[in-house]
Amino acid sequence: MRDTTLKLLLLALVSGSIIAASATVGASKQDLPDGPGAEIARNRCTTCHEADLIVSQRLSRQGWTREVEKMIRWGAVVPDAEKERLIDYLSAGFPVRKAGAQQAQSIERGKAVFEQRCTVCHESDLTEQQRLTRQGWTREVEKMIRWGAVVPDSDKQALIDYLSAGFGLRPLKK
Repeated sequence: MRDTTLKLLLLALVSGSIIAASATVGASKQDLPDGPGAEIARNRCTTCHEADLIVSQRLSRQGWTREVEKMIRWGAVVPDAEKERLIDYLSAGFPVRKAGAQQAQSIERGKAVFEQRCTVCHESDLTEQQRLTRQGWTREVEKMIRWGAVVPDSDKQALIDYLSAGFGLRPLKK
């Protein structure tokens, strides 16, 4: 009796794991936006990895071509008839992001916010000594606001852009 109970429990756990795994795979295939070639990407790419890996990459057409060819060399099955449509989908849906003028304006505005709001309480050398990731600067700005710094919500991202660009992580000295 005890042996049968253990077998049934093990069977239930294995069955539940299989169902959960297949639900996860199905969910990841839904994360790619629709468009010409999306079905190819869902069928050919998300069989090995999650959609977020694709969505997070921003490559030029040449970059996507190299990426698809690399995946084929590594074993992805993409017939020649589907290859160009897949590259078209990826390069149209996930192109290179250009920082450009808008990012530069945000950084410049952030510098003005820093000079007007942050140096009221401390000198800039305190900021220059810190080397934080974007997430770290976000936490630091939010902490300063909790402590009384007057930074309007409309200026917060620009300030974080400035701090991240000017005082981000730097390589360790050897």
